[in-house]
Amino acid sequence: MPHLQFDINKKLNSKDKNKFCKYIRNNFGKIMKTGTDHVAISLRELGKDSLSLGRAKDNEYVCFMNLDVRVGRSVKQKRELVKSYIKGVNQFFGIKKENQYITFTLHNGRDFNLYEKSLENWLKGDDPLNKK
Repeated sequence: MPHLQFDINKKLNSKDKNKFCKYIRNNFGKIMKTGTDHVAISLRELGKDSLSLGRAKDNEYVCFMNLDVRVGRSVKQKRELVKSYIKGVNQFFGIKKENQYITFTLHNGRDFNLYEKSLENWLKGDDPLNKK
């Protein structure tokens, strides 16, 4: 159950947030080769002075992303996801690409838990909540 966290120092409107979450979820499934029913997204709107990135100028908006995912993804997959998410934050929220920062935290499948079960380790094409 990936937990994809976005911290942004800007007030966002509901319509853009909903479109953004759909974009994030769909791109995760496509790039990371998995279903999307288990994808969790946190979108936190913080005060203007609550986030700081060294290369951002004063009064510019920034976005920090912390992506908790299961181990097993390739460097190529992670880089594709990074580019997709930075593009999406820019497209939906107008935050400059250079004012965004992403970290990955990798977990074994058992670290992700839903009411009905713990997840298994990632395998290409898996869909943890829709096992056949």
